[in-house]
Amino acid sequence: MTISRRDLIKASLVAGTAVSMPSIVRAQTAATDSRTVRLVMAGDLRVFDPFFSTTSITAGHGLAIYDTLFSLDSKLTPQPQMVGRWGVSDDKKTHTFELRDGLGWHDGTPVTAADCVASIRRWAQVAPAGRLIMARAQDISRKDDKTFTIKLKEPLGNLVDLLTGIATPFLFIMREKDASRPATEQVTANVGSGPFKFNEALAKPGASFTYDRNEKYVPRSEPADGFAGGKIVNVDRVIWDNIGNEQTAFAALRAGEVDYLESLPSDLRSVAESDPNLALEVLDKSGWVNLLLMNCLQKPFDNVKARQAMLHLLDQQAFLRAMGVIDPNNANTVNSMFGFKTPYSNDENTGWYKKGGAPEMARQLLKEAGYAGEKVVILQPTNIASLSNAAQFLAGVLRKFGVNADLAPSDWGGLVTRRGNRGPVEQGGWSMIITSVTGSTLADPIGTPWLTAEGEKGFTGWAKNDEYEALRAKWADTETVAERQSLARKMQRVWWDFVPQVVLGQSVAPIAHRKALTGLIGMPVALPMWNMRKV
Repeated sequence: MTISRRDLIKASLVAGTAVSMPSIVRAQTAATDSRTVRLVMAGDLRVFDPFFSTTSITAGHGLAIYDTLFSLDSKLTPQPQMVGRWGVSDDKKTHTFELRDGLGWHDGTPVTAADCVASIRRWAQVAPAGRLIMARAQDISRKDDKTFTIKLKEPLGNLVDLLTGIATPFLFIMREKDASRPATEQVTANVGSGPFKFNEALAKPGASFTYDRNEKYVPRSEPADGFAGGKIVNVDRVIWDNIGNEQTAFAALRAGEVDYLESLPSDLRSVAESDPNLALEVLDKSGWVNLLLMNCLQKPFDNVKARQAMLHLLDQQAFLRAMGVIDPNNANTVNSMFGFKTPYSNDENTGWYKKGGAPEMARQLLKEAGYAGEKVVILQPTNIASLSNAAQFLAGVLRKFGVNADLAPSDWGGLVTRRGNRGPVEQGGWSMIITSVTGSTLADPIGTPWLTAEGEKGFTGWAKNDEYEALRAKWADTETVAERQSLARKMQRVWWDFVPQVVLGQSVAPIAHRKALTGLIGMPVALPMWNMRKV
């Protein structure tokens, strides 16, 4: 490969960053042996309860320490995981599940059917798919220590799909005493039955978290395939290092002080490609769709015309450039609520989309909304460069448009904490958040919280539209792709009228890792830590 003068300058800057790394960071990322893997994730783990947060980093923590009844394989097909055998009655209303042998909690106690029942009920408090199951359920109960049943009022043919979905929160199984806690209260004990144990003694919030191999975990006999199959751990320890500066993290990767970097700045990709010790790999082929969430409970975006104005104002291509997506082969504009080239993407009610936006239409709509200079607070995650840049770009666009826009900078963990505040900005609330979701989740309107409109009982942003929700409820009863495609068009017609969020384009980005680290499993949402090896 030919290295340009520009790339040499970048490499020199990165090398300089490595030399100037603070001693505390260098100590955290000291060179490791082949039985320890060090990962730098995108963001800081603040919420450990995977039912309390939909973030990818919390889902990754959950994948490590918990297990699931069923798991998706690489084709996104449900496969049994904790379940050994299952069946359904002749009338299709009673589903029976029996746990496989060898399941035990990290505290030494066995996993029971009572744990599963409690976990399903807690998950159903926050997961759209779970709420659907509970609405159809007559009873969910323990039959014996290893067997439980879900009895339905009416058949629900895709029950296993609902229990398995790709969207967070995943249905992780917790101990009954933990799952008995309301989903509005965080579980504080990190005790699961999964392939890794969380090392409480070595936890350093804000710096690093350590996961140790669960020597008593009994994997399934099938080969690893996506989130499914045998979860065989080939290393003794995995450490998540929190290095907030992406250039510093990249320098640590090149120096061999960490093994994996989830967020690689686009302007350093050419440097990574020229390094013989590094590899770039796209783990999520569906890419990431960037979304602008608006607080639909507070001014100005409690008014639908203000939300429609944003739909017309914002230029997707400009945002992708601001986020550092400079390769047009890795970027796409999106006008469907179902994402880019999913089975349900369609062009219904997309006349609003125009290259470069339609500022005059946006101006008229904002005027009709009665916008009177209210402060618009944009949450800015400073430790994720692409989202931080997008937030700054958004603030600039809005200010030029006459909107009183203000940035609220914090790290990603702080943003996740603040986004739960439903109040006005004067009381610590917010107006706008730019985030990214894996493209595959947007093909599942029953499972993903991103495609709900349930108001205050729903997902962040709290948009509400009863007509849309009535259509979404029909999704579970459709049997063919063609039927769902027809329903998807009806849903999208309503969706782009009440505008719960704005799409800011889609991109595919690689992660970077040392070539010595192999066996990475590519799946949407989060990185499974089993199967990897370090030479």
